[in-house]
Amino acid sequence: MISFFCEKVLLQSAINLTSRAVSPKSSIPALEGLLLTADNGITLSGFNTNTGIRSAFPAEVQEKGRVVLSARLFGDIVRRMPDDMIHVAVADNLSVRMTCGDADFEIAGLDAADFPELPNVEEESTLSIRQNLFREMIDETVFSVSTNEARPVHTGALFETGGGRLTMVAVDGFRLALRREELLSGAGGNLSFIVPGSALNEVKNICADTDEPAAITVGKRHILFEIGDTELICRRLEGEFLNYRTAIPRENPLHVSVQCRDLLNSLDRVSVVISEKLKAPVRCRFERDRVFLSARTGSGEARDVCPTVGDGNNLEIGFNNRYLIDALRHAPADEVEIQLNTGVSPAIVVPTDGTDKFLYMVLPVRLRA
Repeated sequence: MISFFCEKVLLQSAINLTSRAVSPKSSIPALEGLLLTADNGITLSGFNTNTGIRSAFPAEVQEKGRVVLSARLFGDIVRRMPDDMIHVAVADNLSVRMTCGDADFEIAGLDAADFPELPNVEEESTLSIRQNLFREMIDETVFSVSTNEARPVHTGALFETGGGRLTMVAVDGFRLALRREELLSGAGGNLSFIVPGSALNEVKNICADTDEPAAITVGKRHILFEIGDTELICRRLEGEFLNYRTAIPRENPLHVSVQCRDLLNSLDRVSVVISEKLKAPVRCRFERDRVFLSARTGSGEARDVCPTVGDGNNLEIGFNNRYLIDALRHAPADEVEIQLNTGVSPAIVVPTDGTDKFLYMVLPVRLRA
C-alpha cells in the first residue's frame, strides 16, 4: 500500500521532466512507465536504457512503497486535474487511485521489480558549473552535433577540462562549434569525455536561469548530471573524436568584423529563394567594408549587401545558408570577426575582442563559375 498527498504543480513538473527519458514503445512494458518511489518524499524515474532521469520533490507520505505507472496516462490525468492537492493511493493489487477535488481516477500500476535499476556512476571526477552558463554552452554547441549514426562518436559533444575551464566541441562534418567557460570547481587536471547530444538536449531543459551549480560526475561508463533535485544519467560515447585543434585553420589573412544581426537579416533575405527542393549556396563576395550576398535557384534570384568592417580583398566564397545562419545565431556576441583565407577554405567565426570564449567553423560550398 502506498499513500501520499502532494501539490499538483510539483507532481506535474516531475512528470514532465522524467517522461522525456521514457521509451514510447518498448518490449519491456515497465520502460514505458515512470517508477514512483514514496519515501521521505516522492521520486519519479524514467529510463530508456540509454538515458535515465530522476526527479524528487516534497510530499506528505503516509505509506511508503514503489510502483510503476504508465507515463502517458499518468501525465494526462495529472495535467487535467484541478490546481490543488492530489492524493495518490496504491492498493496491494497495484490498483492506483488518484483524487483531487471532485476528480477521481483509478488506473492499473505495474510491479516496481520490473523496472530496471538506473546505472550507478562510479565517480572518477566531479565538475561544477553555473546552471545558466552550462545551459548557454549546450545551446550554443549542440546544434552542430552530428545526426549520422555511421560515426556514433560525433553524435555527442566533446567535453575537455584544463586550467579551471570547460571546453565543449561539436562537429558534424560540415561545421564545428566550440565554447569555453570557467568552472566553479573540480577538474584540477585534464579530463576528456563525450556526452550524447540527445542527453545534452535534456540537460539543457533541466538547467534553470540561475547561478546555482550543476554538478557533473564522470564515471568509467556513465556520466551523472545533478541539477537541483533532478538527476540525469547517460552513457559515455566511446571512440576517437575529431582532433579539432588541427582541423581549425590558423592561417587566415582576411579578417572582417560584422554585426551578427545585420548579416543574419541579409542571409534571411537572400535565402527566400532557397528551399528543401531547390537548394543552392549563398554566394558571398567580401569587399572593403561590405559583403555582397546572392542566391539563385529555379524560384528566382535574390541579392543583398551587408556592411562590414575590414577588407575582404574581393574574396568570393559560398556557404550552405543554414550552417552560416546557425553559427551567427548561436554566437554569444553582438559582433563577430569572420576569418577567411580562400574560396575553398573554412570560414572561422570568433569574438572581436581576441578571446577564445567561442569559435565556429563553417566549411564552404564549392561555387560554379
